[in-house]
Amino acid sequence: MNNLPIIDLAVIAVYLLAMVLVGVYFSRKNTTSEAYTKAAGKIPAWAIGISLYATFLSSNTFLGVPGKAYGSNWNAFVFSLSMPIAAFIAAKYFVPFYRKHTQVSAYTNLENRFGTWARSYAVICFLLTQVARMGSIFFGISLTLQALTGLDMSLIMLVTGACIIIYTILGGLEAVIWTEVFQGILLTIGALIVIGTLVYGIPGGVATIVDIGLRDDKFSLGSFSLTDFSSSTFWVILLYGFFMNLTNFGMDQNYVQRYHAAPNAKEAAKSVWLCTWLYLPISLLFFIIGACLYAYYDVNPELLTTVKEQAAIERMGAIGGDLANVVNTLTPADYGDKVLPHYMVNNIPVGILGLIVSAILAAAMSTVSSGMNASATVFTEDIYKRYINPNISDKGNLRLLLIGTGVFGVIGMSAGIAMIGVQSILDVWWTLSGIFAGGMLGLFLLGITNKKVGNSDAMLATGFGIAVILWMTFSYLLPEEYAFLRNMLHANMIIVVGTMAILLVGNISQRLRRKV
Repeated sequence: MNNLPIIDLAVIAVYLLAMVLVGVYFSRKNTTSEAYTKAAGKIPAWAIGISLYATFLSSNTFLGVPGKAYGSNWNAFVFSLSMPIAAFIAAKYFVPFYRKHTQVSAYTNLENRFGTWARSYAVICFLLTQVARMGSIFFGISLTLQALTGLDMSLIMLVTGACIIIYTILGGLEAVIWTEVFQGILLTIGALIVIGTLVYGIPGGVATIVDIGLRDDKFSLGSFSLTDFSSSTFWVILLYGFFMNLTNFGMDQNYVQRYHAAPNAKEAAKSVWLCTWLYLPISLLFFIIGACLYAYYDVNPELLTTVKEQAAIERMGAIGGDLANVVNTLTPADYGDKVLPHYMVNNIPVGILGLIVSAILAAAMSTVSSGMNASATVFTEDIYKRYINPNISDKGNLRLLLIGTGVFGVIGMSAGIAMIGVQSILDVWWTLSGIFAGGMLGLFLLGITNKKVGNSDAMLATGFGIAVILWMTFSYLLPEEYAFLRNMLHANMIIVVGTMAILLVGNISQRLRRKV
């Protein structure tokens, strides 16, 4: 078992205590449900922009991206390159749309457009996406802290989750936004420190890193083939990133809620662009960390023994076998997520390590707290007030929001515990988000791009889209004699094909209906 020095433990403890105190401070302002969910519309654009950036830059980024870059290349960075395109559409169309409609929920407008079924379907998709997101983040943070302390991953999730739940329940959206401003800054500083120590610790520094990266094609953005959509090519990730970022900016309650926290639509649009121009270059830092780690362990291959053995032991728990034989079968992709925690344990100076761990905690807390607050808001507005008690008092509404925040925090921790043992945090999150978000985005775009599409058209299109998404997700389970019916496209194409299927069928149905 590893033991963190007392200085590092003190830094982490002070950080966690500070976050709880922030929640206590802002709890005095949360006297109404509007203050809890909208921060009374008084947050400046720059703070909302950094908050959105911090939500994007989760612990999945801090841990998953370097692990992915170490195990393969910079292909996943193409996701970031798609953001400006999605941000343009969001700032021009989505922000004015939501600011025009005063409801805090992103999904109330779907009911006005297509009926209760559309709203309910989008809510279910959103809540499933949030559970997957929170679970992957809880898993990521526990992976790092386990490497640092040797403690059980489930215990780590429970302790860190309790701190996140407390400050989110007490502070509401205003506490979430202002802590995310600090957390986003801390996360960036942490990434720069890791890069600095890596460059310093590699003989030849940057030149060696570049030489090794070029030698093994670590800086590649993927194949540019226009005919291959079965592997993770440049175009597959660009399409996935574009559709996923459209979902984030256009359908994710985490983002829509922040549009309402700005003083006006112009300031809300500014926050979208600030988020984009921050995320694009800073996300690159984490790919640089992956390339630096690859070069560091290429120069010092003997230091990988512990990492490989840990990965092999986990694999043996699932498939069995001899340790030495399993170690020999491992590729860098099999243990990529474990390399950064291992490096931190053995190379980051005392005191600084506590700061880095606090940065990773900040990444986890920013995204999980946003997900908890947004999920509680959606449950209250779209489920409880819509179907159970529409006349609930504001005091009762606030109480329900507090309870809901805690409940979704617990559900997120449970999902994280269920993910223990997965190979790549980033792959799990991308796959699950694509499955859950595809139909939701397609329905939303169908409603705002064609005003002539009716309820029956949307219902038919959504049903078809769900069928396509389910086929693409589970067709690999078909027996060998039906292999020709399996989905041959990459998993990241699920959100792309599912969304386009809904748009296509909805528009065709509308045109045919008009001719009848």
